[in-house]
Amino acid sequence: MTDNSTRRYDIDALRVIAFGLLILYHCGMFYVADWGWHIKSAYTSEWLQEPMRFMNQWRMSLLFVISGLAVAFVQHRYTGWQLAGRRLWRLGVPLIFGMAVVVSPQPYYEALGKGIIEPGFFNFWWDYFRGQDFPGEAWGGENVIVWTWNHLWYLPYVLFYTLLTIPLGGLLRRLKADQLMQSLRGIWLILVPVVPLMLYGNFVFPFNPGIEHGFIGAFYAHVLFGTLFFYGYLIGRAPAWWQALAAQRRLYLAIGIVAYLSLRSQEWWVAEEPSFVVEQLSFLSVYINRWCWIVVLLAYGFQYLNRPSHRVHYMTQAIFPWYILHQTLTIIIGAQLTPLTLGPVIEPILVLGGTVVGCVVLYEFAIKRVAWLRPLFGMPIRIAPPMLSEPDAASARVSAA
Repeated sequence: MTDNSTRRYDIDALRVIAFGLLILYHCGMFYVADWGWHIKSAYTSEWLQEPMRFMNQWRMSLLFVISGLAVAFVQHRYTGWQLAGRRLWRLGVPLIFGMAVVVSPQPYYEALGKGIIEPGFFNFWWDYFRGQDFPGEAWGGENVIVWTWNHLWYLPYVLFYTLLTIPLGGLLRRLKADQLMQSLRGIWLILVPVVPLMLYGNFVFPFNPGIEHGFIGAFYAHVLFGTLFFYGYLIGRAPAWWQALAAQRRLYLAIGIVAYLSLRSQEWWVAEEPSFVVEQLSFLSVYINRWCWIVVLLAYGFQYLNRPSHRVHYMTQAIFPWYILHQTLTIIIGAQLTPLTLGPVIEPILVLGGTVVGCVVLYEFAIKRVAWLRPLFGMPIRIAPPMLSEPDAASARVSAA
């Protein structure tokens, strides 16, 4: 990395990886045993729980850190009002369109599977679109009026944190919070950021447990994800910090492995009513595991992914529309295949493959090419130019994604 205007290819790549894992995770939710979801396959499996538990601690947290980084990279290019307007357009328009149209098949199939509505999607959608009241148990997810955002809950969260950052960013710099964050090295980079998370675990989580993807009243989710967003913002533009991070990547990997093993072994060493010390050690393993794996991915990403790639360039443009589309495609395909009883091998292959192919086809042949569709999926109306050659790309600015 050279100056602050240099494009950070590793952050582009990590953003693609984070959203890609989210798509894979939601396909897994259709099959994982004992975990509730909007609809479920007849072929559930317990072995999926372990890899999904591993991802579950940090997959969304990583996205919020990357989102904070993105704001730090671009904030100096716009006034506060310009940045707010761009983010409202980039995130708010896809959120409203997504709830009204893209997400609507999800509550339809969920309510249909519960026997609450009659078959007929367009009749359901018209009632849904007009805000007709449905029984409270018709579907899960946060309702805004009657519409639900389901997997799109990330959009109002990150929009809210971005709008908070615009006035708070200057205050944080005056308090030298960025200098403090960027001064952390070695084990202190793990322990110090975990301190606020421990406070949330002790004083917020007991009164507002869980992350249910609502917005109003979701205090624990907001302090957790909001803090991680600000961590990303505070470390964004510090070349020396990133170089030190990459140099200590093996240390962080080792800490992450130990933290995860400690987390997974809690059923043996944490009693139902633990002592105060054991309870704090339990919280510590949870939050070190969550933060450390983010640090590991940032460190290895900076070391190995910070170089131009035509594939990453393509996916950087495509992955956000894929994110908006993917869960609806998974649910539609899963609901259509379930009655065919294709078996525990063929069905998952078709569900995952159909989700990916559907994302590719809809993006490549519709969203990408139709000007009025592009902003509905978080893309600029103007079609981006082809990727620059490597010498020219070295001077390209980081994307605002």
